[in-house]
Amino acid sequence: MPFADGFHLLSSLDQVPARDWNALAGSQACLSHAYLHTLEATGCANAETGWTPRHATLWRDGTPLAALPLYAKQHSYGEYVFDWAWADAYRRHGLDYYPKWLSAVPFTPIPGARLLGQSADSRQQLLAATLEMARQSRLSSLHLLFPTEEEAAWMRDAGLLIRHGVQFHWRNAGYRDFDDFLASLNHDKRKKIRQERRRAGEHGLALRWLDGRMANAEDWAFFYRCYATTYALHRSTPYLSPAFFTRLADSQPSQVRLLLAERNGERVAGAFFLCDEEALYGRYWGATEHLPFLHFELCYYQAIEYAIGQGLSRFEGGAQGEHKLARGLEPVPTRSAHWIADPRFRDAVDRFLAQETEGMRFYLDELSERTPFRRENS
Repeated sequence: MPFADGFHLLSSLDQVPARDWNALAGSQACLSHAYLHTLEATGCANAETGWTPRHATLWRDGTPLAALPLYAKQHSYGEYVFDWAWADAYRRHGLDYYPKWLSAVPFTPIPGARLLGQSADSRQQLLAATLEMARQSRLSSLHLLFPTEEEAAWMRDAGLLIRHGVQFHWRNAGYRDFDDFLASLNHDKRKKIRQERRRAGEHGLALRWLDGRMANAEDWAFFYRCYATTYALHRSTPYLSPAFFTRLADSQPSQVRLLLAERNGERVAGAFFLCDEEALYGRYWGATEHLPFLHFELCYYQAIEYAIGQGLSRFEGGAQGEHKLARGLEPVPTRSAHWIADPRFRDAVDRFLAQETEGMRFYLDELSERTPFRRENS
């Protein structure tokens, strides 16, 4: 239903037509109405799981001008920007850190626009209105994770503290095929990748790429078993439900990718990706048995091959993982923005971030010296 002109918080994506939301969000897979609504509709991101939807929107003449995925969070799980120490400091001083305001794609560390809109002016107006709402709400803080560089500058100008991080992405330099990509690497890395692919190939597995239309119920049931097994091996609980994957495949089939590995027709491993016009995004993987080097093959090398074949500009390998550097992914700076209500804690966080930022700068310099790519005249 249309809203009156001005700023509104929405308790569900049901309150805004999919076409209106998508007109603001653009083509990135994880920001679509289908993706975010599926998280809500399948019970993965709702009040019961500590992700209460309160999406910030700016309306005019019955149409949203700008939107911000926003949640009232009861914990810090599923964010990939860690503020547990900040929460602990609040607790030790007898204060409540939770609930807090969080703008993010739940369980998804994919960088991209967070202030969605057709114009810079409307997006900045929404940022100002959201920040004022946070001030009036009496919650401890507001956090905006993995925004664009432009948005981070707006957030800094609005008084938010900027935190820096790093991910590892593969960039397509117009490679003709995987061998062409390998030729761009130095000898040691090229040799290592070929050895790993050969070892993975010795398992005798057949690989199948499927999109949301091609994957059937058995495929998704098997993949969920793999996904849950990976979490269990790390003594954790899956964030997503079986219904999330099947419903997303139905509602967003062209942006879902499932890679299955089979032996004699029996599935033994799977990897789940998102895909849009620009990039392939690695998300989850799992296997029913331990097969050396299969993780690298499914999650990195096959993904790079797929991106080359489809003419995609990049492959994003997810959060963290310095080992990705040796496999052709490069360090990419990320950022998040934070507003802390209590001035004492805001000053303490500001000092912490100044030190952390300096350390991150040195870390990025170190990573750039360890590039896997051939240097000129080498």
